[in-house]
Amino acid sequence: MNNTVRVGACQTPEIIGNPSAALACMLRFAKEAEDKNVDLLLFPECFLSGYILDKTYIANYSYDFECRQFVAILKQLKHVKPVLVFGVSEKKAEKFFNSAVVVNAGELIGVYRKTHLLEPNESFFTPGNEYPIFSVNGVKYGINICYDAQFADSAKALAEQDARLLLLPAQNMLRRENAEKWKHKHNEIRSRRVKETGLWFISSDVTGIRPPGQFGEERIAYGPTLAMNPKAEIVAQVPLMTVGMITADIP
Repeated sequence: MNNTVRVGACQTPEIIGNPSAALACMLRFAKEAEDKNVDLLLFPECFLSGYILDKTYIANYSYDFECRQFVAILKQLKHVKPVLVFGVSEKKAEKFFNSAVVVNAGELIGVYRKTHLLEPNESFFTPGNEYPIFSVNGVKYGINICYDAQFADSAKALAEQDARLLLLPAQNMLRRENAEKWKHKHNEIRSRRVKETGLWFISSDVTGIRPPGQFGEERIAYGPTLAMNPKAEIVAQVPLMTVGMITADIP
């Protein structure tokens, strides 16, 4: 009997305005994950939609999860073996949410909606107010999204429901000076959440350079995509500025 759950996390290129390319990227990583016997595979914040903080863009690339387009996406994930957790802009009752979905064999299992929003940049999103708990092969887990990690209450809400694992889809495509400033601070903040809660922690992020142009000035994303154990020790990390995948075995 296998006494561990293998979780994978992907450090991906940034994909903007091309859900088909994002889906293809997910499927490529999922095939690699299947070969490595991964039980759950994590992708970055708003990965399917693209994370551009513009109301018109968000309106164009958000999904009602009952709409035909999203149902078609789920259908393409039907034969993926690992449970998938990925970020997507959600439209629900004329509101927009920065969400992460849990998908198992093409079935939408649940949704987490980001509770702490960056103001004013994310002002067109509505904050979530729930911290659902999920389970994969007996391991309970919950989700925070990117900026949530700066707030102890988000991780605490999961620990209080007996979660063992915190998943963090993130998207740290930043102006170069901010990227340099935060390059190593991300792990400091994440280690605080782990020490406070005793949870396993796994994050997924984008990497690369967004050239100046349609979406403003140049930006850069270093990562990091990593796994921390309950002692806040990094047990796996994709090298900064590298596309790749890590795995971690959760007892």
